[in-house]
Amino acid sequence: MNQSEEPFSAFPGVAEAVQDFYDRYPYPRPVESLDKYRRLWQDRERRRADYHLFWPARPYREGHSILIAGCGTSQAAKHAMRWPGAQVTGIDFSATSLSCTEQLKQKYDLKNLQLHQLPIERVSDLGMTFDQIVCTGVLHHLADPDAGLSALRSVLKPDGAMHLMVYAPYGRTGIYMLQEFCRRIGTQPTDEGIRDLIGALQALPPGHPLESLLREAPDFRHEAALADALLHPQDRAYSVPQLFDFLHRGGMTFGRWIKQAPYLPLCGAVANIPQASRMARLPLAEQYAAVELFRGTMLTHSVVAYRNDRPGAPHPIGFEGEAWLRYVPIRMPDTVCVEERLPPGASAVLINRTHTCRDLFLPIDAAEKRLFDAVDGHRSIGAILEQPDRARSFFERLWWYDQVVFA
Repeated sequence: MNQSEEPFSAFPGVAEAVQDFYDRYPYPRPVESLDKYRRLWQDRERRRADYHLFWPARPYREGHSILIAGCGTSQAAKHAMRWPGAQVTGIDFSATSLSCTEQLKQKYDLKNLQLHQLPIERVSDLGMTFDQIVCTGVLHHLADPDAGLSALRSVLKPDGAMHLMVYAPYGRTGIYMLQEFCRRIGTQPTDEGIRDLIGALQALPPGHPLESLLREAPDFRHEAALADALLHPQDRAYSVPQLFDFLHRGGMTFGRWIKQAPYLPLCGAVANIPQASRMARLPLAEQYAAVELFRGTMLTHSVVAYRNDRPGAPHPIGFEGEAWLRYVPIRMPDTVCVEERLPPGASAVLINRTHTCRDLFLPIDAAEKRLFDAVDGHRSIGAILEQPDRARSFFERLWWYDQVVFA
């Protein structure tokens, strides 16, 4: 069931209902400590990989301006901590969420963070423009997501980048079934309603579409997360074609997926089905749409998007010609190189631990392992390769499988 077909914006008071919901049930769950997060992002190479995910053709710098649109309880504080040289602005219309963020700002002395209680639709009231806008898990809760995206575009610099995350429909089928169940019987987002719902979920029959998600998503054990998923007053989802249409209407253009391997017919188990070569001949947007349908379990879509009037190619990574030899590969920080219990012929297997699809691993042979070991984040491919033709194929696969970004 795809809620994007019948948006709740037809009903009055949607924005007020959503604001009241988050004031009573702030999400994500408030945190008191960001010590572990701070240690993780003290790694400059992790920051470089993150930067060049959005701007592969731009020289690295840490002094950019960042807007966290719908910052919730901690996201703006995390980005201020991640990028101490940047100027970070967080906006949210929930006073409760901003209060949680303000506490983190004071605790960690985040002088590079500004907070404003402001709806996304009024972001231009700030009188500012930004190099980067992060808006994850927010637009699908607005009464008019198109208006929200257009407002964000209006404050994005011409060469800026936007990180967007919206719900995907097929992996959320069980969620939408339970949302409709709650609506039909009149379950309300109150403490009592949530407690009763938790009790009911323990009796879900085996095989229910929500059962595996409840088992595999520990976040669902918390009341605020459960309320956010099943009792939210405004929720819609976007299939891949709907997402591309959404970006087009908002004056944006698709750059890349934050994690692209799950969408490519050349990666993982999808590459071995009889239809893989046929899918690979489709236009890229059609490839993504077909793989989304085949996988069937995607809960969200996370993309890098740019203004449609941005000068130059939106995301200029390609392996035609000789330009790829000048790319500087930077390992993704969540990649691990496994050298035990390997498939036949492999010297190692590369796994990006942020992938949720377990089939997305990349076996490499001895020669490829030497090339991978030579990746230091500073030398170009041309400086480290052994055999140019073979290196082209290998580094292209590293790119597909989210094992590297390029500067």
